[in-house]
Amino acid sequence: MIARQVVPTGTAGNFSAINSNKIYPKQFALFQNYLNSFNPSTIINYEIPKSSFVKLKVYDILRREIATLVNEQKPAGRYNVAFNASKYSSGIYFYRIEAGSFSQIKKMVLLK
Repeated sequence: MIARQVVPTGTAGNFSAINSNKIYPKQFALFQNYLNSFNPSTIINYEIPKSSFVKLKVYDILRREIATLVNEQKPAGRYNVAFNASKYSSGIYFYRIEAGSFSQIKKMVLLK
């Protein structure tokens, strides 16, 4: 059995798994936000298998950038980021991750 502990990484809302055997994700991944539909906040999870510069941004339905959740170099690991949308109106939003050559977009729904 692998001892596992989730600890803050020093940035509000970001957490990574610390394993005694240093097991890292095998591939890049962006997961569906939890909860979807949400009000007023949600959690976005992602994994990176190697140290990468990570950008995680939120866009409105018109493709306008409304928030930057991550914009920094990150070591390999699993992360989650909280997105507080209390100042935005109900609707469909998109979040996009860019890490190295990996890029992916997911849709989320804000219901107030």
